[in-house]
Amino acid sequence: MKRILTNIAFIAVALLTTISCTEEQKRKALLPNISGKAGEVVIVIGQNDWEGAVGTTLRNSLSCDFPQLPQKEPMFTLVNVPHSAFNNMFQIHRNIIAVNISSDVTEPGIVYRNDVWAAPQTVIRLNAPDSETAVKIIKENCATIRGMIEEAERSRMIRNAKKYEQSGIAPVVSEMVGGSPHFPSGYRLKKKTGDFIWVSYDPEYVSQGILIYKYPVVEGEDMMAPENLLEANKRILMENVPGMFENTYMTHSTFTAPTVKYMRYKGLEFAELRGLWEVHNDYMGGPYVAHVFYSPDGKYMIGLEGFVYAPKFDKRQYLRQVESIIYSFEWTKNEEDDKKE
Repeated sequence: MKRILTNIAFIAVALLTTISCTEEQKRKALLPNISGKAGEVVIVIGQNDWEGAVGTTLRNSLSCDFPQLPQKEPMFTLVNVPHSAFNNMFQIHRNIIAVNISSDVTEPGIVYRNDVWAAPQTVIRLNAPDSETAVKIIKENCATIRGMIEEAERSRMIRNAKKYEQSGIAPVVSEMVGGSPHFPSGYRLKKKTGDFIWVSYDPEYVSQGILIYKYPVVEGEDMMAPENLLEANKRILMENVPGMFENTYMTHSTFTAPTVKYMRYKGLEFAELRGLWEVHNDYMGGPYVAHVFYSPDGKYMIGLEGFVYAPKFDKRQYLRQVESIIYSFEWTKNEEDDKKE
């Protein structure tokens, strides 16, 4: 009898969870699409606080320079909206930070929510009893806030890439490295060798490229050491990405030193290389970002690199677009993996 009651309770909880999820899915399906430009964040805040210490702290946290671009561009574009003007037009914006500073606040902190007034939307609510507390909360959570908005922007681009994926490219990449990013419509295969693939999207005045490569792991070498990663990347660019003229090729720019960070995203551990590229003996250049990681069998290093050439335009959003593509990388599933799931 006890086991029967336990099973009934389990089934009841499962049913309630299913009903709850279904209702939430229905609610989200009825929401309007988000508005606003990519990289924009609406800040709902009183004018005095926006012009005071709270606004300054928010600007320092969110409008800081985007890393490794040829010219200065902010991480995000901030749009200030007073509470009295926060109407339906702004409520469906893609990214919203609502600042609530009131003596009535008893639980100061930050609340993160998705799809409140539109979808896919990120809403961050900051509650504080006074401006000093608000400033402290922002400083303590600025990295998390930036990360939440960055991830939201990335997820939207990956979702669109999967929805409007260019056919025929992923199988070619998967054959070489055992997995592939999702390439949006318009990308085309530009070059392929046994260990290197170049996929490109080239509208007028802009070029966005994705390089996929692999090279053998050397026994006894620290393959993830920054100097080894950068040297391998530089060699691969020189050998595989020629310029327009004789004796020209892509290489690392000396304008700024590239950076190497070690990261983890959805189970994949990788080194992030970020910097500027240029063409040796020519005047072309721009930003790049690369992810380098081990193959599942540990025999190869696999690199995914996105780069941008857009001499007439700001480059922040173009770089975010190619970065979202390399973040979308997934290992190819076989029939045994499908059976396990």
